[in-house]
Amino acid sequence: MARKSPQPRRIGILTSGGDCPGLNAAIRGVAKAAISHYGMRVFGIQDGFRGLVENRFIELDDRAVSGILTAGGTILGSARDKLAKMLIDGEKCDMAATAAENLKRHQVDCLVCLGGGGTQKNALHLHTATGFNVVTLPKTIDNDVAKTDITFGFNSAMNIATEAIDRLHTTATSHHRIIVCEIMGHSAGWLALGSGMAGGADVILIPEIPYDLGKVAEHLIERRRHGKRFSIVAVAEGAMSVKEAQALSMLSKKELKELEAKKIRKVESGEIHLVEEPKASRLARQLQQLTGTEARVTSLGHVQRGGSPSPYDRLLCTLLGTRAAELIAARHFNVMVAIKGDHAEPVPLKEVAGLCRRVPADHPWIHSARLAGASFGG
Repeated sequence: MARKSPQPRRIGILTSGGDCPGLNAAIRGVAKAAISHYGMRVFGIQDGFRGLVENRFIELDDRAVSGILTAGGTILGSARDKLAKMLIDGEKCDMAATAAENLKRHQVDCLVCLGGGGTQKNALHLHTATGFNVVTLPKTIDNDVAKTDITFGFNSAMNIATEAIDRLHTTATSHHRIIVCEIMGHSAGWLALGSGMAGGADVILIPEIPYDLGKVAEHLIERRRHGKRFSIVAVAEGAMSVKEAQALSMLSKKELKELEAKKIRKVESGEIHLVEEPKASRLARQLQQLTGTEARVTSLGHVQRGGSPSPYDRLLCTLLGTRAAELIAARHFNVMVAIKGDHAEPVPLKEVAGLCRRVPADHPWIHSARLAGASFGG
């Protein structure tokens, strides 16, 4: 008779990528279930995969994770380092072996990684390169992780963006202005779409639907003809015009990578702030010229990442975190814990990493927004 593998005794946990509401709630969910129910020891790794490579471990007991359910941010800190291309002494190195060695030194049986698309890729690389066991949880305000119905952090960020749009209505109404509100979302428009609908935005521009600036202006002028003397435009930071989308579609994969690398270098050097006008600012200027109506810009920026998680995200994080501990205890490794309906279920990590969940063209939210009178500029 085959001998049953022992239950893991020690687990590690790290948070990676951009911070968002719910990270602490998820840490708490994993740790409380692992410690109290399964008798495991839990080690937190500070500052993501960078801290893992630098061997910065701290033990988390029940007291350490008590009282953090409602706290924003992450008690462990975070970073955006790529494990396969980590900058060490000015050179990019694959640090997966070092990461695995540090985990083994602490006798950790499985690493739990909380993060978005980049984190899923980092975790899979750690497993494929070293064989070390991992479990991930889907975190991002952009809601763009594949194979899950929703990511934690999205609901909280949508609440924040919706409240901002609600507040912008009053000043837009008072001064009869167009107000362009820039909302996070480089590759996927879930956040701009959800908050735009909930906040009653008159125009919603998302990366998945290239917009015609002339049609946007026509929609705003038509509103004014009907006595509506203000308009709110919710625009995702990754939204682009039809012309921009066509220009990008003509580039090869190599040229797209070079373009992205150039942009990253500009951001890191600070040059991008000097030579490139922000998208929302350019859009507001163009709409003011086309409509003859005064336009203003509000960019929510990192406000969307901050603050206490919503009640829904607290529930979601607790469900995901405790389910992760349950899967680890059953030795079900190398999966992402995904939300499927009301349940948290494991999905093979190799089916998730490298994929982006974008808004489908036929999504019910888009159909409903159009019926309610919103324009997507198409």
